[in-house]
Amino acid sequence: MALAPQRFFLELEPPVEELRDKTHVVIVGGGFAGVKACKRFKGADVRVTLIDKRNFNLFQPLLYQVATGLVGLGDVATPLRLLVGAQRNVQVLLGEVSEIDAAAKQISFNGKTLTYDYLILASGSGSSYFGHEDWRGIAPPMKILEHASEIRRRLLMAMEQAEQTRDQGERNFLQTVVIVGGGPTGCELAGAVAELMGNAMAEDFKQVDLKATRIVLVDPGERLLRAMSPELSAAAAKHLNSVGVELLFHGRVQEIVPGEVLINTADGEVRIQAANVFWTAGVRASRLGKRLQEATGCELDRGGRVIVQEDFSIANHPEIRVVGDLCSYSHTADGKPLPGMAGPATQMGGWVAQDIRAKLEGGSHARFSFFDFGSMAVLGRINAVADLRGLKFAGGAGWALWAAAHLAFMPDDENRVTLLVKWLWAILTQQRSDLIITGLPSQHVGLEGSDAPFPMGQGQEPSFAAIDSTMEKALANFKAGGIQSSPANPPAEGTPA
Repeated sequence: MALAPQRFFLELEPPVEELRDKTHVVIVGGGFAGVKACKRFKGADVRVTLIDKRNFNLFQPLLYQVATGLVGLGDVATPLRLLVGAQRNVQVLLGEVSEIDAAAKQISFNGKTLTYDYLILASGSGSSYFGHEDWRGIAPPMKILEHASEIRRRLLMAMEQAEQTRDQGERNFLQTVVIVGGGPTGCELAGAVAELMGNAMAEDFKQVDLKATRIVLVDPGERLLRAMSPELSAAAAKHLNSVGVELLFHGRVQEIVPGEVLINTADGEVRIQAANVFWTAGVRASRLGKRLQEATGCELDRGGRVIVQEDFSIANHPEIRVVGDLCSYSHTADGKPLPGMAGPATQMGGWVAQDIRAKLEGGSHARFSFFDFGSMAVLGRINAVADLRGLKFAGGAGWALWAAAHLAFMPDDENRVTLLVKWLWAILTQQRSDLIITGLPSQHVGLEGSDAPFPMGQGQEPSFAAIDSTMEKALANFKAGGIQSSPANPPAEGTPA
């Protein structure tokens, strides 16, 4: 009888010998929260290990600019070792955590194990398709660099194909884009796609009438940006309408197949024929939350986020802290969980690191209090809406505040400079500098920032054969005449489609 394979784990050595017996803090996730926590441990008499399946920090709020060719991949990603690797007490490791043994205070990754004194989980979130995972390959999300690259590839390939067809109906189909989700990401992507396909490429394509581009933004609510005031929602809708974006409110997607989206609205079913569909509608927590529940019995909310105590710990395990998109923190004045955004994540990570330092150094630490700077969304080259603690801005003033805030949050000085230069260039010339199509279809659309395996994509079959195959299926459906177009006129602003 064959024996079950034995598992051997290698406990890694500390980066320097004098840290061997120091308190060991393991941080999982190199996003906003994880990097901030690392930086707050600078100078502390502790050993810090940062683990992430990617070797860079991703500035996710600007992924839509990568997707539409305004900036390049390197402009929104900074190597983790460049950010925190120079800290004497920090070791950065590339890998994916597969197990948590809370009783032994150990985590396992890449066939290795680490024993911790404190564990900070900041592994982020992915996209939710609300039970329709088969849509993921047709309507890619926008959570990691590969997603943004694939969206850009699909947009550019559709335009290249439109340039080579004589059939105007087929051109119109190739120039149609549906974006699902009217939150900040959806609005930003819709505005950027409108700018790219309506203006930025105006002189690049000779046979295509870019004015025939159709962009439809679908949302189940009655207005965009529901987290903002109705006044700013109306301003956002007005601007998007002005650049040709159709707003389909009270719309719930029922089916997505190559070339077609079926949407249920207050006025009945609407079928839209579109070569490209992109998904920004749902968020779910990293699956590491489920592993933590299995290891500790902690509570999860409906979105899979870990319900934490006031100090971001979980019941019976004060040494385990959960921050960022992975946690559900409701110890607020209104009892509502903090949103999964860069601002809260950064403050959470910094506070937890300071709290652990205070405990180790015998000091005291004030309870966590989130400072809400406000919310904002960019809609065009020099147009954005911003709500800064009750002060509302729209248009150019909103864009200036948006730009200043995003440059301030950018962790790397070099990226701040390149972003500012590219933004100013786009404002002055309406040109995009990153419109290169390279490589084969991405195999990472079926993966998530929180779930992508290490090494990236190893042992994973993509959820679709190829983008070229998907486009061929979409065109085949279109040419077969089995798709009925939705009404040509966009719905009135603020009313159901």
